Amino acid sequence: MTVRVVVFDLWETLVRWPREESELLRKRWAERLGVSAETLDALWNEAGAYERRECGPLLPFLHSIREAAGSDVDVGEFLEWRVDLARTALVADRETIEALDELRLRGYHIGLASNSTEDVAIVWPETLLAPLFDAAVFSATAGVMKPDRRIYELACAKLEAEPADCLFVGDGANNELEGARRVGMTPVLVHPDGKPPHWEGLEDWVGLRITSIPEIFHVLG
Repeated sequence: MTVRVVVFDLWETLVRWPREESELLRKRWAERLGVSAETLDALWNEAGAYERRECGPLLPFLHSIREAAGSDVDVGEFLEWRVDLARTALVADRETIEALDELRLRGYHIGLASNSTEDVAIVWPETLLAPLFDAAVFSATAGVMKPDRRIYELACAKLEAEPADCLFVGDGANNELEGARRVGMTPVLVHPDGKPPHWEGLEDWVGLRITSIPEIFHVLG
């Protein structure tokens, strides 16, 4: 295997998903809308909602939530709150930053393919991570999400690389590892040391795996 490109997932791979902060934000939204947190969660998680908010602008989705809740509040402020949350969440630890720096020093090209809402794409250029990547693809602005082969192909096109030349590193959400494999990339599962993979179906993963981003060099040799 000759690898010259490493494409990373974002959440729970490079940075922690802000689970508690996100739940608090949804409660804040619910209070502003005048509905219970349970009602908002039901609207947030109804059939097709995940794909709608992950594959397009966030504001129309928030408008639909407001309408379903029977409210007339300005959901523009909801988007601002979400952008603020993304700004605080998109911070990688020192070891991850150093590993990405080292990959670049060794001549590897680095890409990102993330299922993310629009707020993440808005904030990304401000982050310390952004300058370390040669290309970043977000589902909200690409209009397609993992494991659809098109998001991987778009990342490869931006990196001017063939899938066979790429590792794809992720925690396995959204069946992203098999999606990467199907397009011709070599998938690498990442999960915390001493803990099983978070996502169902990965307990018996037989492919490459690491427990931290710096361990990518063990895979690359």
